[in-house]
Amino acid sequence: MATIRNVVLVHGGFVDGSGWQGVYDELSGDGFTVRIVQNPTLSLQGDVAATRQILDTLDGPAVLVGHSYGGVIISEAGTHANVAGLAYIAAFAPDKGESVSTLIADPPPGAPVPPILPPDDGFLFLDREKFHASFAADLPAPVGAFMADSQVPWGVDALSGAVTEPAWRQKKSWYLVATEDRMIPPPAQRAMSERIGASVVEVVGSHAVYVSQPAAVADLIRHAAA
Repeated sequence: MATIRNVVLVHGGFVDGSGWQGVYDELSGDGFTVRIVQNPTLSLQGDVAATRQILDTLDGPAVLVGHSYGGVIISEAGTHANVAGLAYIAAFAPDKGESVSTLIADPPPGAPVPPILPPDDGFLFLDREKFHASFAADLPAPVGAFMADSQVPWGVDALSGAVTEPAWRQKKSWYLVATEDRMIPPPAQRAMSERIGASVVEVVGSHAVYVSQPAAVADLIRHAAA
């Protein structure tokens, strides 16, 4: 089968699609057509619709890639006919009826607790003072500070959005475990990747591994495309 030449990148909570620039540069330089979804992050339904809107524009099969909460989105949107494979980057990989809320309800003993502040008018933010250490510890402090101060409000409704028909049950998947992640514990990432039967690689990186290690992330996507 010919190598897939389309890639669609889906970001997670608290950030926008600009964090994918390094991965975009890697893949577009190799001749891939790369599209980046800008999720409203108000509801899972809305984010799935935004992703499918991009998938509708493609002229052939694509690898659909999700980081963090983006893994929930691709699990739901990935049943689209143009999706040939799924790539999870330090991401949630829910089964039918699961959501971010259910997946984080029972954290492993001793796992780091993400510094999520109480909801503010239906939206969540990370504590700016703790953002760098928790989300992006392997990036320079000024970059972490910028990410903290440019946070996208994450709608509480998006966390409770449950998957109805997980695409990984139909399509092959890949998973990149970030071994130094302090948002989604690496043991949880490994458990989810095993459950979905993904081909797995482990990379030394923070939750922001897609920013800090774009070459490693792009390499996983290349394998999926091949």
